[in-house]
Amino acid sequence: MSESLFSKKNRKLITDPLTDNNPVTIQVLGICSALAITVQVNQAIVMGLSVIFVTMMGNVVISMLRNLIPSRIRIIVQLVVVAALVIVVDQVLAAFLPDLSAKLSVFVGLIITNCIIMGRLEAFAMANKPWPSLLDGFGNGLGYAGLLVLVAVFRELFGSGTLLGFTIFGNSLPGEESGLYAMGYTNNNMMILPPMALIIVGVIIWVQRLRNKELQEDH
Repeated sequence: MSESLFSKKNRKLITDPLTDNNPVTIQVLGICSALAITVQVNQAIVMGLSVIFVTMMGNVVISMLRNLIPSRIRIIVQLVVVAALVIVVDQVLAAFLPDLSAKLSVFVGLIITNCIIMGRLEAFAMANKPWPSLLDGFGNGLGYAGLLVLVAVFRELFGSGTLLGFTIFGNSLPGEESGLYAMGYTNNNMMILPPMALIIVGVIIWVQRLRNKELQEDH
């Protein structure tokens, strides 16, 4: 039973979105949140986990209802399901992580319009059984979350000199500097500006296409 649940085909539903079919770098979806909430790693992690949850559960629900949803209203039904899941996420964050919830602000609500989620519901969940749909949602959510965290690491590290709030380049005490700061290093404030997120994503896309010849366009 376990072999069929995690067959090679099912495993690819998880692994492909991490590399060769990443929803952000290959499908070029969900770029907006990569620009908005990657200034700090903790924000990126929370947003990534939120999208993973919504994508997984949304895929499962739509897959279970796929034969009952009239074709003419399928998009509306998908939006209602996603909206309900996003409300759950928003309320949980507000209850248990109020500070992060305040920082993420409207971006949690905008998960409803995330192209990755709606794309997987329409392209996969509407045509597949619940288990493959669950794996597909997890894989694409994880691919999105991984990219967000990677971008956030660069932006927080070089923009603020910290990771997850911990100072990396030296502990600055009142009236005293240590580590790289004592040697004259200063944080690059440009890294915390939204355009730098787009540049970092562009570099990641370039590196990925450089390493994978199948992704390179023929001239």
